[in-house]
Amino acid sequence: MERKAGVLMHISSLPNRRGIGSLGKAAYEFVDFLADAKLSLWQVLPLCPTSYGDSPYQSPSALAGNPYFIDIDTLIAEKLLRPQDAKVYDVAPVDYAAVYFERFATLRKAFKRFIKAPPADYESFKAENSFWLDDYATFMALKEAHDMRAWESWEDGYKFRTADLSEFAEKGEFHKFLQYEFFKQWLALKAYANGKGVKIVGDMPIYVAYDSVEVWSSPKQFLLNDDLSRKVVAGVPPDYFSADGQLWGNPIYDWGYMREHNYDWWVMRMSMALKLYDVVRIDHFRAFADYYVIPADRTDARVGEWLPGPGIELFDTIRTALDDPEIIAEDLGELHDCVRELVRQTGFPGMKIMQFAFDADPYRNDFYYTNYPRNCVAYTGTHDNDTTRGWFAALPEHERERVKSTLGYYGDEITATIIDRLFSSQADTVIIPMQDYLDLDASARMNIPSTLGGNWAWRSNAVWTELTGRIRELVEKYGRE
Repeated sequence: MERKAGVLMHISSLPNRRGIGSLGKAAYEFVDFLADAKLSLWQVLPLCPTSYGDSPYQSPSALAGNPYFIDIDTLIAEKLLRPQDAKVYDVAPVDYAAVYFERFATLRKAFKRFIKAPPADYESFKAENSFWLDDYATFMALKEAHDMRAWESWEDGYKFRTADLSEFAEKGEFHKFLQYEFFKQWLALKAYANGKGVKIVGDMPIYVAYDSVEVWSSPKQFLLNDDLSRKVVAGVPPDYFSADGQLWGNPIYDWGYMREHNYDWWVMRMSMALKLYDVVRIDHFRAFADYYVIPADRTDARVGEWLPGPGIELFDTIRTALDDPEIIAEDLGELHDCVRELVRQTGFPGMKIMQFAFDADPYRNDFYYTNYPRNCVAYTGTHDNDTTRGWFAALPEHERERVKSTLGYYGDEITATIIDRLFSSQADTVIIPMQDYLDLDASARMNIPSTLGGNWAWRSNAVWTELTGRIRELVEKYGRE
C-alpha cells in the first residue's frame, strides 16, 4: 500500500470575508497548498447542516450539505447577488448565531433571482436526488413554519405525515436551491482536488439526530414507540473520563428491520457519502459490533446495556453493492473483543492517536508510534482532542517529563517532534490536524466533548504557504509521496 499523509481541516475553518469558511477561493488555495506540500489527503468533518449546538454530528439531515458553506462571492460572480446584498464580517472564531441570521436572508435574495430563470441542470439535479431531497425540503419548510421546533412537537398530521404536505413541498423549493448550489460548488472543489492528486476523506456519524428528516420520514428504521417517541437512546457508559457516561440522545436503529430490507438504507447512505468523498471515516464504528442503549427516560448513561450490532453482514452487503468502498474505522475507546474482530474481518484501517500513547509504559501502548501496524491511520489528535501544544501544556510536570524522555526530546518544539515521529511510523496513513501543523495552543481546539457552546468555531488566518517546504520535506524524508 502507498504511504500517504494528509491534513484534518474543516470547511468552516477556512478564512474568508463572510463569517465562516466556504467552498470558494480559499478552499481552492488550500488545495493548491496541499498539492505543493505533497499532502494527498484532506479530511473534513461532516458536511451536513448544523443545528442546535452547531455540531456537524447532530444534523437535521445526514445527506444534505451545509448551506453556510455555499460561497457568497461565487453567487455574486454568477449575478445571483449584488455585492451590497452580502455582509462582510471577517470574524474569528465563527459566530454561528450571526451567520444563521445573516446567511439565510442573503441566500433567499439569491434564490429570488435564481428561480426566475433556473439553469437547465436544476431540474435534473432535483430528479436525480428526489429520493432524499423531496423529504428534506418539505421537512425544512415545516420546521420553518413551526419556528424551527423539533418535529415531535408538531401537530399530529405533520408529525405522522398524514396531512396534506403539498403546501410545504412548494415552500421547500428554497431548500432544493440551497442543495443544488452546495452540491455544485462542493463537487467542483472535489474534482479540482482530485485533479491535483488530493483525495477527500469525509466523516460519517454513525447515528443520526432524532430531530432529523431521516427519523421523521423513515421511522420504521428506528426503535420508536407508537407515538414516535424514542424507546432507547445512544451513548456510552461511565468510564475514567465521565462518572455519568455520555448520554447522546440519538435514536437507535432497528437492526432487525434493516436486515429484513437488506440494509438498503445503509447502502443508500454510503452511496451518497461516496459522491461527496473518496474515503469515508465512520465515527463510533464500534457500534456495528456492539452498541450501548439507554432507556429514553434516563437523564444520564449510568443505566444501559450492550447489544450486538449487525456485524460483518452489513459490510458484506455494502461492499457487494458499492464495489468495495474505502472506509476508515474509528475504533477508539474501550473496545470489546467483538469490535476488534469486526475491524479485522472488514480489513478497514483503524485509528491511532499519539496523544493517548504516554501512559506509565508507552513502549507497550498500542497508540505509541513504534507499535503501529501498517493498516492504520495515525493522528496526533482528532477534532475532539486538544491541540498537541495545548495537550502538552496541560499535562502535569511529571507527565511532560515522561513524554519528553520517551521521545528522547528536551527542546521546545514538542508538536513538531511528535509529527516527525508519526511520519516515521509504519502506519500507511498519517493525518495531522491543521492546528498542529501550525503548532497552535488550546485556544484553537475544535471541540470539547459533552460541552455545549463555543465549539466548532476555530478559523485559520494563517499563510499556509509558509509551511509548504517543511511539510514537503517530511513527506519526502519518510516516503509518503
